[in-house]
Amino acid sequence: MRILVRCLAAIPFVGMLIGPILHNKMYPLILGMPFPLGWITVWVVLTAVIMGIVYAIDPANRAEEDAQ
Repeated sequence: MRILVRCLAAIPFVGMLIGPILHNKMYPLILGMPFPLGWITVWVVLTAVIMGIVYAIDPANRAEEDAQ
């Protein structure tokens, strides 16, 4: 389970780091923004969703809730 949590937590890092390097073009536009800026904006939202999932499935968080 810990490996799954760590892999999920690494996905946003890789997406934000690799995406703009590979797709550094002005077009297509995403919501009127150049592609690299739109890519990063999408990944900011996806990071929040992924970190919510990581928090929900991390066994360390459940142990704290059970202790209270």
